[in-house]
Amino acid sequence: MSNSKLATYTAISPNRNAPRNHKIDTISIHCMAAQWTAKQCANYFSHSDAQASSNYCVGHDGSIALSVPESDRSWCSSSPSNDHRAITIEVASDNKSPYAVTAEAYNALIALLADICKRNGIKKLVWKSNKADRLNRTGGANMTVHKDFANKACPGEWLYSRMGQIAKE
Repeated sequence: MSNSKLATYTAISPNRNAPRNHKIDTISIHCMAAQWTAKQCANYFSHSDAQASSNYCVGHDGSIALSVPESDRSWCSSSPSNDHRAITIEVASDNKSPYAVTAEAYNALIALLADICKRNGIKKLVWKSNKADRLNRTGGANMTVHKDFANKACPGEWLYSRMGQIAKE
């Protein structure tokens, strides 16, 4: 299992389980609620007291960092079973609703998703607007969000309203 060559910075988080116990077949996109660089996000996750992590961080400037190797489960979506099957991605965003992301972050996210899907044999991303469909993987749904598993705003309305478009791109 390989990691994305698009990541230009690596800070491996101790907040992970190695190895994951499920094949990668899902993508979970999250918002940072901070306009950080990928390096800032990965450095935050690199401390054990964070008690959180993601596989990748996408910065406001389009930078990408690896925080948890794809072979391992991140602690990202409040659901161990989801995190064991998903590549989790934190995307820099505003710190208040609608948690907008920059064009640079959005474009880097799309490039990263294409790379992840290609390397992991995910033929296409399928977003379902109904939570039950996402959780039950109805109709091939393979995208989840943090608020599916916890009372959170994540990934914020800005990204959430674009999930269908993100899947198409």
